[in-house]
Amino acid sequence: MKNFFYLIIFLFFQTAILSQNVTMVNPSDNIGIDKWRIVNDGVMGGISKSNIYLNEVSNIIFAGNVSLENNGGFASIRMGYDGNQLKGISKFLLRVKGDGNIFKFRLTMNGSYANYSADFKTIKDQWMNVEIPLENFKPYYFGRSIRAPKLKVHRVNSLGILISDKQEGNFSLEIEHIKAL
Repeated sequence: MKNFFYLIIFLFFQTAILSQNVTMVNPSDNIGIDKWRIVNDGVMGGISKSNIYLNEVSNIIFAGNVSLENNGGFASIRMGYDGNQLKGISKFLLRVKGDGNIFKFRLTMNGSYANYSADFKTIKDQWMNVEIPLENFKPYYFGRSIRAPKLKVHRVNSLGILISDKQEGNFSLEIEHIKAL
C-alpha cells in the first residue's frame, strides 16, 4: 500500500512537471504582436480586405470584409512561430470575442505543403474560451481537405486565423490571447 501511495505521488509530480502552458499570443504582455502579416485572397485575384491592430485595451483586432468577387473568399492573419516551445502540449486555448462567424485557427509545419486547421464558431459580441484539442486539426491545401502527415506541434513554424467558406461581408474578431496547454 505504501509503494502504491509513492507511485501516485510520483505520477502526480511527473505530470505537473511535464505539462506545458505556453502563452503564444498575449498583446497586453507584448507577446506575439509585432510579427503578424495579412494574407487575403488578393494573392489569387480576390478583393477581400482585412486589417490587424491593437485596440485600447491591447487586444488584437482582426477585421475586414470578405468578398466572393473575382473567385475570392478569404482573409487571414499569420505569424511565424517556433514550435519547439510546444513539445508536450495537447490543446490550444483561444480567448476571443467575435461576430458570430466561423473562423479557423491554422498551423503550418516545417517540411509540409499542408496547413492544419480547426474551426471555431463565435457568438456575436460575447467573450469565449475556445479549447481546441490537437486531434481537431485537419490537413488542408488551398482550402481543400487532403491526406497529409499527422501534425507534429514541435515542427510548427507559423500560426494564423482565417475566415473563409463563403462567409461574405464584414467580420471582426478580438483576440485577448492564444495559449498552448
